[in-house]
Amino acid sequence: MNLGDPDFDCQCVRMTARRPGATVSLILAILLASFAAEAQEAGKVYRVGVLETTPVALNAANLNAFRLGLKELGYVEGRNLVIEYRSADGRPERFPALATELVRSKVDLILTRGTPAVIAAKNATPTIPIVMAASGDPLGTRVVTGLARPGANVTGLSALNAELSGKRLQLLKEAVPGIRRVAALLDMGNPVFVVQWQAIQAAALSMDFRPQLLDVRKAEDFGPAFDAAIKQRADAVIVGLGTLTQSNDGLVTDLAARRRLPSIYFSREFVDAGGFMAYGVSYPDLYRRAAKYVDKIFQGAKPADLPVEQPTKFELAINMKTAKTLGLTIPPSLLLQADQIVE
Repeated sequence: MNLGDPDFDCQCVRMTARRPGATVSLILAILLASFAAEAQEAGKVYRVGVLETTPVALNAANLNAFRLGLKELGYVEGRNLVIEYRSADGRPERFPALATELVRSKVDLILTRGTPAVIAAKNATPTIPIVMAASGDPLGTRVVTGLARPGANVTGLSALNAELSGKRLQLLKEAVPGIRRVAALLDMGNPVFVVQWQAIQAAALSMDFRPQLLDVRKAEDFGPAFDAAIKQRADAVIVGLGTLTQSNDGLVTDLAARRRLPSIYFSREFVDAGGFMAYGVSYPDLYRRAAKYVDKIFQGAKPADLPVEQPTKFELAINMKTAKTLGLTIPPSLLLQADQIVE
């Protein structure tokens, strides 16, 4: 399209005579789209650092959703995008070193999942934009100063894990009528679980449950923690979502099955690993939405001015094989609520 082409000028005059406003808007839209496409082809290659709790193979669904979201916005690996992936491999103490490594590699933005990861990234750089693909409670853990205006260089999405505690306990009650004691398996070394334990306690007491804390800091703590649950006659377990439990999901679900303890998890990945039931946000959906934050920042927006968004898609998953092993009959009303049923 050439603005100096006489035929183009004549066409514009004739169209303007009929619908001046619509025609001008149409021409501007075409020109802007053309210029944007040319600028993207000739523009820089963006480097996105990803600071994660688990290796790529275990995080494929989320990472693919993030890539798809970026592709829809014009960012394609090998053309104008490079992704630098770093995993703590279930060891949250590795996050500070990994965050520093990403900063030194001069990434343009850091994507994180979980509170320890975003805190490490924030401590490593006050200037590089940080986007939370998912954070359990960014306000309660003081990662941001406000949801509407997060401040500093951090923004992104909340997973509302503390706020969903009551819903998870209610689902447990529907699935296992008569439960009275509920144990919470949490890594209290993770700041987000301090907030979540308070929420679990409040929700449990409101339902006349007796809450019990099982504090786990390393993989070797899981066995003794489940033994403690049995000793204190827990009827069920609510398992927190963090670096430690994510990287040991098979071990956790196996221990719960061996102790015959119905357990509810924060993410459907645990149900795929053999867990009984899970309720929480759709993490692939959050990752896909995180791509929009990345694009806005690359277009010039400041993280401090981009509000932290809440999840809009939630999932209930039930493993019927595990339910049968536990001797549980799931009420039809609960099955109708499920988004995923594993046979």
